[in-house]
Amino acid sequence: MTRIENPDIILIGSGIMSANLGALLKNLDPALRIQVYEVTDGLAQESSDGWNNAGTGHAGICELSYTPGREPDGSVNVAKVIEIFEQFEHSKQFWSYAVATGMIKDPAGFINPLPHISFVHGDEQVDFLKARYAGMAAHHFFSDLKYTTDRDKIASWAPLLLDGRSDVPIAATKMDSGTDVNFGEIARRLFDWLGRQDGCGIATGHRVTDLTKMGDGWEVIVRQAATGEVHSNRAKFVFVGAGGGSLKLLQKAGIPEAKGLGGFPIGGQWLVCDNPEIVARHTAKVYGQALEAAPTMAVPHLDTRILDGKKTLLFGPFAAFTTRFLHRKGSPLDLPGSIRPDNIATLIKIGIHNLELVRYLIQQGTQSMADRMEVLHVFYPAAEAKDWRLIDAGIRVQAIKKTDGEAGIVHYGTEVITDADKTLSALLGASPGASVSVNIVLQVIKKCFPHLLASEEGHARMKAMIPVYDEDLRMPEMADRYREVSEVAERNLGLRGG
Repeated sequence: MTRIENPDIILIGSGIMSANLGALLKNLDPALRIQVYEVTDGLAQESSDGWNNAGTGHAGICELSYTPGREPDGSVNVAKVIEIFEQFEHSKQFWSYAVATGMIKDPAGFINPLPHISFVHGDEQVDFLKARYAGMAAHHFFSDLKYTTDRDKIASWAPLLLDGRSDVPIAATKMDSGTDVNFGEIARRLFDWLGRQDGCGIATGHRVTDLTKMGDGWEVIVRQAATGEVHSNRAKFVFVGAGGGSLKLLQKAGIPEAKGLGGFPIGGQWLVCDNPEIVARHTAKVYGQALEAAPTMAVPHLDTRILDGKKTLLFGPFAAFTTRFLHRKGSPLDLPGSIRPDNIATLIKIGIHNLELVRYLIQQGTQSMADRMEVLHVFYPAAEAKDWRLIDAGIRVQAIKKTDGEAGIVHYGTEVITDADKTLSALLGASPGASVSVNIVLQVIKKCFPHLLASEEGHARMKAMIPVYDEDLRMPEMADRYREVSEVAERNLGLRGG
């Protein structure tokens, strides 16, 4: 453990967001002094940990929630999946740079190639998936996307989907260039590199308890868990990447931009398969349609994962009601303790307008193993309860804020809150946050550290890390450029041969 006094930057939380931001900034300006504080005893133990998220390299390929409806002409608007695909490309490019330059090693330890499959059943869903495929396949990002209604073909892609399935219409799309990502492992490797750089300190077991604006920077109050020692530190810029813990720190900071902001925690659970024969038969991430009032993060999927160096199989996630904001270091008092005079009206309106969601979360958390197996049977009809066990996963805190001055809405995405002086940024939110984390923190750099990109040297440094950070790969004329940079990144990351 090392501590840097009066650094330029303090990063609160050791998840994938802070890791990417710290590594990008240190590469842009090696003279920057950076201090990291993490409340747990290890790094990236909360939402970024491999067991606490889906590990999907969210690129819009298989996630049907990113294309929720049909246009009047029957087509499907695929603009969102194209946007997310490009943002994930930024992540791949930076991680590719980190491997190529020796910052981190052995990419198979954190990212692996894995087909992404969308799977639906019933005439209405089959028709929807066909229209979605037509919209996506027309774009150069998805030129390799495949679509079929042939049961034998689908069985060859993912045999478990057809085991015991009745004769109901089904369809699937598949793209082989999908990935499985251990975001916690990437974060730990980036922090290992950062901790070895001059002027950088990483302190685990340290909880930030208060933030106070001081002149052109911030005073940060920190308590060491093991000893109870309390000390203060000052920095010109603070990044709050503390997952669910970010809301309380934003409220402590008292910035106007956080006024009225609330948080709605959603717990998660996985079914994990312990039968190695079943695990061996499935090699894909298979996403389906959202069920009932399920939030975006709870869209069911049957996932091959590479965790702790071992192939495993997860199904879920099952959402659950909770009042905790953190999985490991949270408290049942987190939600009631976050209620303030400036957000109580918004929180009440959220409760009233989202009663179905609240009922859904309570139902999910109290359902039996038989109930969970019934959901699994939608994907794997022949599944047996004896082969599966239930584990807890991470907690996501959805940002709740005023909309049009009155009604609050739950935001399923990542909220970036930055103060007017651009000396503090904080993140709240969920999917596809980890996957597009490089793009998210790049926006923080553009807003809060524009001087690092303004010079010719700074621009060149960023282009080396993210070759297309200032280019729009979505445009039709950029197809060749996309293929060029993508091939380099995938080769460096071990996602393709050659």
